[in-house]
Amino acid sequence: GPCTECSCASGKEPGKDPSHTKKKENGDRLCVPKIFFGTRTHKQISQISRELRRTAYSCVPMTILSSRDYTCIHPVVSHSSNRSEMCVELLEGKHGKSCSYYHGVHKLSEQRALQPAHGLEQAWDIEDLVRLGRKLRACPYFAARELLVGADIVFCPYNYLLDPQIRDSMDINLKDQVVILDEAHNIEDCARESVSYGVTESQLRTAREELDFMVSNSIRQKHHEPLRAVCCSLI
Repeated sequence: GPCTECSCASGKEPGKDPSHTKKKENGDRLCVPKIFFGTRTHKQISQISRELRRTAYSCVPMTILSSRDYTCIHPVVSHSSNRSEMCVELLEGKHGKSCSYYHGVHKLSEQRALQPAHGLEQAWDIEDLVRLGRKLRACPYFAARELLVGADIVFCPYNYLLDPQIRDSMDINLKDQVVILDEAHNIEDCARESVSYGVTESQLRTAREELDFMVSNSIRQKHHEPLRAVCCSLI
């Protein structure tokens, strides 16, 4: 007989909708795993979403996680060299302003209702989401993050899966999920980059001067003296 537990079943009862199963993560019912598909670059995600569109699974709920560099559409923030900080400041309302695109995010994140009307009923790409975001005046960055909750497949660059800080900030939990890494021979380099940090000599000298000031003014001396010693030894 027809499968009543999968999304392709017709005339299914509300109680048997797999999305209900997924949301009951702490209940007794089995949680359907998500597929996290990691690629080296954002460009490769475009290629893979095109390939997904050609398969029988082109209509599965999906999302693409990427940085504000690709998804911010705010006229000022998107042209800034420090998008993340400006975005956070706007959302905190530090200067008495907020982001109208963020407040319209629900227009994009209610994907199931929007798809037929806006041509995202099949596997989409970041550019498609950004185009629709501009049209609806809704933030693609936060919409993509909200779509993570109901998505069956999640595309993202490697570092979103490898870097614990990015995982935390994006609310990515890989426990009991399926992880696919495209071109996995690049993982070592990416993992190395995630735990590496570059600093110039002039930055070290500036840091040492600031730490000298802290120590000489008795500001949290026991914390700043060891840091100053590290700076001096590196210089």
